[in-house]
Amino acid sequence: MNFPLYIAKRYLRSKSSNNAINFITIIAAVGVILGAASLFVVLSGFAGLKDFTLQFSTIVDPDLKAETAKGKSFILSDEDVSKLNTIDAIASYSKIIEERVIIGFDEKNYLATIKGVDEQFQRVNAIDSVIVQGDWFEQDSNQIVVGWGISSNLSLGVLDYAKSINIYVPKPGKGQITSIKNAYSSINTINVGIFDINETLNDTYVFAPISLVEYLLNYKPNQISAIEFKLKDGVDKTNAISKIQAALGGKVILKTREQLNDKLYKMLNTENLAVYLIFTLVLIIALFNVIGSIIMMILDKKKTLSTLFNMGATLKDIRKIFFYQGSLMSIFGGCIGILMGLLLAVNQLYGPEFLKIYITPSLPYPITIKVINVLVVFVTISVLGVIASKIASVRITKTLVENH
Repeated sequence: MNFPLYIAKRYLRSKSSNNAINFITIIAAVGVILGAASLFVVLSGFAGLKDFTLQFSTIVDPDLKAETAKGKSFILSDEDVSKLNTIDAIASYSKIIEERVIIGFDEKNYLATIKGVDEQFQRVNAIDSVIVQGDWFEQDSNQIVVGWGISSNLSLGVLDYAKSINIYVPKPGKGQITSIKNAYSSINTINVGIFDINETLNDTYVFAPISLVEYLLNYKPNQISAIEFKLKDGVDKTNAISKIQAALGGKVILKTREQLNDKLYKMLNTENLAVYLIFTLVLIIALFNVIGSIIMMILDKKKTLSTLFNMGATLKDIRKIFFYQGSLMSIFGGCIGILMGLLLAVNQLYGPEFLKIYITPSLPYPITIKVINVLVVFVTISVLGVIASKIASVRITKTLVENH
């Protein structure tokens, strides 16, 4: 039998004759439990907020995107298409042309990005799910679909045939501009739909048939800006990237969804780390109570410790008693705290409406339960508890146990 561990368990379960020490021990245990529960709930809340935020951008962000390595466009040859069609990992892909344009409507102008897409785009991205008014456009037409922000800024409706929408783009070339007409290419369009994804995308994008943008920019039939890919479920993304890169060569750069939103991912990850560090600091403060509780217990058990020492227990064994006691208090308290956090998280996901926390009257605060967060909280509380127990246990000296 592990003698120090056995005594530590007895001390952990038994009450002291001094009520003040019992009270301090209870405060220390409650602090550990609430600290662990709080850390788990906050990490789960930020995980839910991250998923909630990213679900909007992933609607129009593909699994992979091949962007031109040089300039604004590249040529997708028939040979390139044949190679792509032989890659089993690709479920579908869409050819894209993007360019900054000026939208003119009813004596108002707005700077936006036009995105010309082919008929495969709806298979790559779930764009239909965010059309809040009107419908998606037809290919080989002069129809467009705009974001809610653009529609609001230009007072632009759907299927307003009385007023045409003009899209302008500067003509490429050098030399002096002699007239506005010669400086811009333009085309008349009709808006058939409005999408609502998030504020940034709503204020930025206009979707149009690829043939319309091709004509506007005077591109060749096989000249495009990018290719967006949807991969089959369960495929090895790294392997798919290497095959697509081999098929298209060095004229493109492949980016994953995370790389397309690298600033957003960095911001969310930084916020998550900052919150973790803040609540870890709260845990450290709570564990000072554990140190105080152990030191008070040491002073209360001076007679017993002296007896154990005289019976042959070494100073190391006596220190281990209180090291184990503090460690067990922290670990058990952490487990109880994680369980409490899990119950709160499950309630937020599946509990009755009146017990949930809401962002808006109809939107519960998003939360995601992840195994990694359980492990992070458990490891954090265990490591900090062990350190706190070690700090307290080294307060036991030979003088303390001999001179009573």
